[in-house]
Amino acid sequence: MKRVLVSSFDMEVGGVERSLVSMLNNFDYDKHQVDLMLYSHSGEFMNLLNKHAHLLDEVRAYKTFRLTIGDTIKRGEVMLASARLLAKCKAAWNKSPETGYKQMQYMWKYSLPFLPKADKEYDIAISYLWPHYFIAYKVKAKQKIAWIHTDFSTVDTDVEMDLAMWDQFNHIVAVSDGCRASFITKYPSLAKKVLVIENITSPELVTNLAAENEENLMKRDHRFKIITVARFSYAKGIDQAINALKLLKDKGVRDIAWYVVGYGGDQAELEKLVASHGLHDSFIFLGKKTNPYPYMKEADLYVQPSRYEGKAVTVGEAQILGKPVVITNYPTAESQVTHGVNGYICELSVQGIADGIYELYTNELMRRSISTRCKNTDYRNTEELKKLYTIM
Repeated sequence: MKRVLVSSFDMEVGGVERSLVSMLNNFDYDKHQVDLMLYSHSGEFMNLLNKHAHLLDEVRAYKTFRLTIGDTIKRGEVMLASARLLAKCKAAWNKSPETGYKQMQYMWKYSLPFLPKADKEYDIAISYLWPHYFIAYKVKAKQKIAWIHTDFSTVDTDVEMDLAMWDQFNHIVAVSDGCRASFITKYPSLAKKVLVIENITSPELVTNLAAENEENLMKRDHRFKIITVARFSYAKGIDQAINALKLLKDKGVRDIAWYVVGYGGDQAELEKLVASHGLHDSFIFLGKKTNPYPYMKEADLYVQPSRYEGKAVTVGEAQILGKPVVITNYPTAESQVTHGVNGYICELSVQGIADGIYELYTNELMRRSISTRCKNTDYRNTEELKKLYTIM
């Protein structure tokens, strides 16, 4: 029996976490003894973890990555707090609109000397969420595999640091063909290491959860209802969604409402933007939901206004529920949606999002056609795990 270690940050509500739950639920435990290393035992999805995967105890030092610098100091981890502060200062010089990626890299780089190594040796070690420094530098394994869930060609990272880290892995798994293509555009020397294994989806689970009789205000709203499920971050483009709805209202579209299930650090700014446009009654934040599917079920249209994605888990789940979807034309979009067939790909801009929504809002025939195609598609893909077993 092969000894496998899987690592990730926590089990907060999110697409990566949902895909991890699905992978662990479909793993072959007859042939693999699986340990799961979560830096923080937190998040609404903790109770969804498969009992066959042995959850390792929290390690105090790694827990700090989900704490503030102040709380890290209070826990007595002064060197790790100093490393975090140094990383924050260095990343502040970055002129990119999103400094978080480089800050995460620097945080790990400066923290590494103060982080403990794993106390077991494994046959296979899988790092499920970037940055992959724990598996790369703190775990001894015969084979190491790293997962990528985003479009790396669009995010600002320290390439030299990245290449040194990627060099520690035997294989790199991308969640879509587009995700792989964008990755090797940035790191062409790694092309031979990268293969595609799509996120594992369970149509039965999504459908059953959508059928739960959860009371929500969308049921009482008779307007044309849009829904988005996402974390509130620059990448997900919720600000673009708010501005697009403003354009639609200015165009005279009155009977439309946009609901968002999610949470994140950008919420206060997004709420201010909603208020400045006078959209408080039509752009509605539903908060964090462990089960977003009853809300998806009530919607007329699912919209993903992202600036970049690897492969959006929520888009696939909306398709499982037979919802017409609109996604922006980020580089990996065509890996998930065939325009006009099982969804609609709009221009990646505020105007493009507004135009895409307006076309489907006014074209019921197109909405029905896309919905029918989605309902008639089998999204079950547990066979994808065979690719993982092959390289393992």
